[in-house]
Amino acid sequence: MDYDNLLEIVKNTRSIRRFKPDPVPGDYIDKMIEVARLAPSGFNQQPWEYVIVKNPDLRRQITDSFKTYWSQSREMETTRESWQKVWNPETVGSEADYSVAPVIILLFGDTRTKSGLPMGVRFDINRREYIYTSSLANTFLYMHMAASTLGLASQWLSTVATPYVHCMIKDWQGIPEGLEIYDALAVGYPAVQARPKLLKDKEKTVHYDYCGPTAFRTDAEVKDFIQRARTWTIASHNRQADQ
Repeated sequence: MDYDNLLEIVKNTRSIRRFKPDPVPGDYIDKMIEVARLAPSGFNQQPWEYVIVKNPDLRRQITDSFKTYWSQSREMETTRESWQKVWNPETVGSEADYSVAPVIILLFGDTRTKSGLPMGVRFDINRREYIYTSSLANTFLYMHMAASTLGLASQWLSTVATPYVHCMIKDWQGIPEGLEIYDALAVGYPAVQARPKLLKDKEKTVHYDYCGPTAFRTDAEVKDFIQRARTWTIASHNRQADQ
């Protein structure tokens, strides 16, 4: 085990939103899945199912379905508080965006596995749901990190879990009752290099033993970071492919 290597992997595991259309070797996807299925899960129930989509028509169908969500999101962003920068998100389809990524991996959760949790969890709706969701988050993150070790770019496509897109994907792929989309990962070779990540100040994030209110960020500090983080993230979304 090597901490420095792990730290380097984590630093380089980033969402990349611009892809080359070059094909990804099948064994790379197999390696990603092999790492992902070793992730920890609540009571070892392993509630995950992976659907690997390579068919170009189906990939396009999936990403085209996002347009419904983006249309709504654009309108919703106009209601943001005045101190926040309003984002007018671009629709998918621009050259070298995630819609040209050669692989989309859909992660489904099997809701039937919740019955395998201890009874004290099954009848505590909050614990039951966050343990189930955390298990899926673990395998998704492992998959994301594995992609970066293989020189691949990947992007979380959380829009797949919105009602319309979720419904349509399940119908197109004949996904049975009891399985629900958690998230999706676009995978391919990067068309951009990741910029340095904006991070919170470490001294305002790490606390030891008893911590009073003064140990944490003030409302003004949180507000300032929100503004800076949104600016950084919006720039990442709108960034064009490297020349």
